Parts: sequence; C-alpha cells; structure tokens
Amino acid sequence: MSDHVYKKIQLVGSSQSSSDDAIRNAIARAGETISNMGWFEVVETRGHIEDGQVAHWQVTIDIGFRLKD
Repeated sequence: MSDHVYKKIQLVGSSQSSSDDAIRNAIARAGETISNMGWFEVVETRGHIEDGQVAHWQVTIDIGFRLKD
C-alpha cells in the first residue's frame, strides 16, 4: 500500500430548499473539476430570513480529496 497525500478545500454551497441541498450543490459543483473526493465536513450553517421565514440556506463545508500519485 502506498502513502497518499490529501488536500482539503473549503466551499460554501447554497440552496433555497434546505441545508442538505446546499451541501449537495457544493459537492456536485466541486465534482466537476476535482477528482478523488473522499469526505466532507460541515463547518458552518447559516441562512437568510425574509418575512419571518427561511429564504435561503448557506452551508460551509470542507472537502477532502486525495492528490493523484
């Protein structure tokens, strides 16, 4: 088994539907350009309020991926 090197990036996903969708949106977009993604960690969750209701979710996540050998 070879040793691997990993990198971690931080992204903010957004959604009008839910915090889960905000996470999925960030991961899907990152997947368009980043290979070997292996995990994510939620760092922060926040939202925007309009007329007393949640109007928008923003979720900051760290994504870890393995660098190519």
